[in-house]
Amino acid sequence: MRTATVARKTAETGIEVTLDLDGTGTYDNRTGVGFFDHMLDQLARHALIDMTVRCDGDLHVDDHHTVEDTGIALGQALTQAMGDKRGIRRYGSCLLPMDDALVRAALDLSGRPYLVWHVEMTAPQIKTFDTELVREFFQAFATHGGITLHVDGLRGVNAHHVTEAAFKAVARALRDALETDPRKSDAIPSTKGSL
Repeated sequence: MRTATVARKTAETGIEVTLDLDGTGTYDNRTGVGFFDHMLDQLARHALIDMTVRCDGDLHVDDHHTVEDTGIALGQALTQAMGDKRGIRRYGSCLLPMDDALVRAALDLSGRPYLVWHVEMTAPQIKTFDTELVREFFQAFATHGGITLHVDGLRGVNAHHVTEAAFKAVARALRDALETDPRKSDAIPSTKGSL
C-alpha cells in the first residue's frame, strides 16, 4: 500500500495530510484558503492521488505559511508513501493547455530536490490569493518530496488559468512518474540501485 499520513505542527500552522498514491483522485482539502483548496483538488484529481488535507494556519497574518507548510507536508507524505520507489516509472512530463494558458511540467522522482520555475504571473492576486505563493508551494513540495521539477509557462493571459494549468501539468506528470512500470515492477529505476 502506497499510503501515508503526515502531521506537522508549528507555531504558524497545524497540518495533517493523508495520501493514497494508488487512488482515483478523490479529495477533501480544507486549508482555509479557498483558491488554494481548488488547486489542491486539481492536483489530486489529475494525479489520481487520493488526498485529504487539513490545515489550521495563521491566516490573520496572511496565506503564506499555510501554503508553504502544506507544500512541505505534502512533499513529506509523498516521500513516505513512495517508500523505496520500487517499480515506479520515475519520470513524467506534461504539456497542458487551459484556454489561453499553456504550461509544461517535467519531473524526476530522483530524491534530488530542485525547482526550475519559469512561470510569469499576469496579475499579483487572484481574488485575495497572492500569485507569488504558487512558486512557494511548488518549492516546498519539490524540496520535501525529493523532486527535480521544471515548470515553464509558455503562454497565458489569465492568472487563474496559468496557475491552474501549472497545478494540472504537475499533477499529470506526477501521475506518469508514480505509475508502476509493467516491465520492471520489482526494480528500483536507477543504475545506482536506490533513489
